[in-house]
Amino acid sequence: MDEGRKTPFYEKHLALGGKIVNYSGWLLPVQFPQGLVEEVINTRKGVSLFDVSHMGEISVKGRGAEAYLQKMVTNDLARLKNNAVMYSPVCYPDGGVVDDILVYRVEDDNYLLVVNAANTDKDFDWFMENLSGDVVLTNLSPDYAQLALQGPDSEKILQSLVSEPLEKIRNYHFVSDLNLAGAKCLVSRTGYTGEDGFEIYCSNEDASKIWDAVWEAGQKYSLSAAGLGSRDVLRLEASMPLYGHELSSDLNPLMAGLDRFVALGKAVSFNGQEALKIYKQEGLTQKLFGLEMADRGVPREGYPVSDGESELGWISSGTYSPTLDKFIAMAFLDPKAVKPGDQVVVTIRNRSYGARIIKMPFYRRDY
Repeated sequence: MDEGRKTPFYEKHLALGGKIVNYSGWLLPVQFPQGLVEEVINTRKGVSLFDVSHMGEISVKGRGAEAYLQKMVTNDLARLKNNAVMYSPVCYPDGGVVDDILVYRVEDDNYLLVVNAANTDKDFDWFMENLSGDVVLTNLSPDYAQLALQGPDSEKILQSLVSEPLEKIRNYHFVSDLNLAGAKCLVSRTGYTGEDGFEIYCSNEDASKIWDAVWEAGQKYSLSAAGLGSRDVLRLEASMPLYGHELSSDLNPLMAGLDRFVALGKAVSFNGQEALKIYKQEGLTQKLFGLEMADRGVPREGYPVSDGESELGWISSGTYSPTLDKFIAMAFLDPKAVKPGDQVVVTIRNRSYGARIIKMPFYRRDY
């Protein structure tokens, strides 16, 4: 195995039989002995614990923090209150995506950005290149460990460990100094699975005892560990984009259907605003659609999609969905040529497989 960085939970993964892979320079479990399918089902029906310490964290502080971030993100931070979280793409001037991030507003003039692991250094450099005003940027990534507790039983487990009523933490809100296992943690009601859940940010020094406390409390709720493989399936079932697949320097947020996170009319102009306005006015040539395979073929990234004669686009992410017991995919297709309900053809190893265009998300929780 290639050398990589170990998270504070590395030994926990080994003890549980996790299959370790190098992901974006980090040694992380791709799955555990119960297998990917069981990890997905357990997250949907019960609760799973994910190590997401590879994610990056950047502090943005200063009197000019909000004005500066308004220029950097496509969403409108004027709507973001203290102790709330906002999802937003970050764009280049041409509208391509640098990354998609979470913005935590800790308090006035104090923000925490959570960025994708593979993009941490690139993102920090981009924010530094565009730095303006009374703002101080700090890359806190080496100081943070992060766990994601995801699934319908997640609140019950965490509530048994803290005194603060967790129902008060609404979706995409957080508490920055929650006492958990004798340690101060930032805990947000966020996740990348489509389920209710929490993400726990703590120091590397406190990480092991926090894992142990959550793990012990979770045994009465059939808590199990889950890896990168099931996390990717869960986010695809919930139709959440993944950088490098549905977003990239060549794939803008309008193509990915993220219009509600792109405030083209906000007062402060942002990187990529004019390019995205023009792109919207001229009309999309490719847009993200959901596919459900009619034939039993496994759709994978890059496979072409056609109407049987002319190529319409390509698959950006695809897999088997244990929750739906179907093969599903997201694909960039010509919106002038297709609509939900249409039949299309996916070419897999020079063979044609039927598929149907359906609305996303593929899965939405009902609680």
